[in-house]
Amino acid sequence: MEKSTLVLGASENTSRYSNKAIRKLRAQNIETHAIGARDGKVLDVVITTEKQLFKALNTISLYLNKERQKEYYDYIITLKPERVIFNPGTENTELMSLLKKAKIKVEVACTLVLLSTNQY
Repeated sequence: MEKSTLVLGASENTSRYSNKAIRKLRAQNIETHAIGARDGKVLDVVITTEKQLFKALNTISLYLNKERQKEYYDYIITLKPERVIFNPGTENTELMSLLKKAKIKVEVACTLVLLSTNQY
């Protein structure tokens, strides 16, 4: 399966890790989608505020804190990604439990590190 990724919590701000992740994903030619608090664009990736039904997602990379994740619980499960990466600061046992029940792999890791070490 294509390693398509949804960056949830995306930002146009180049100092944000979500922005760095989008850039690194695109540098490795990984199909990338992005949802953020504001519409925008990073390279060729459009950031939307809308919960779109992306097809055949391999990964969701989270960049939202635990409280901000709550509104996305059902959405994430509906997308049925193969895995959800909880980047540093996004750990959430409640969501992790829901994902495991839905048979979605949970990974507590850093997307940037995984990409840099060819473990993505």
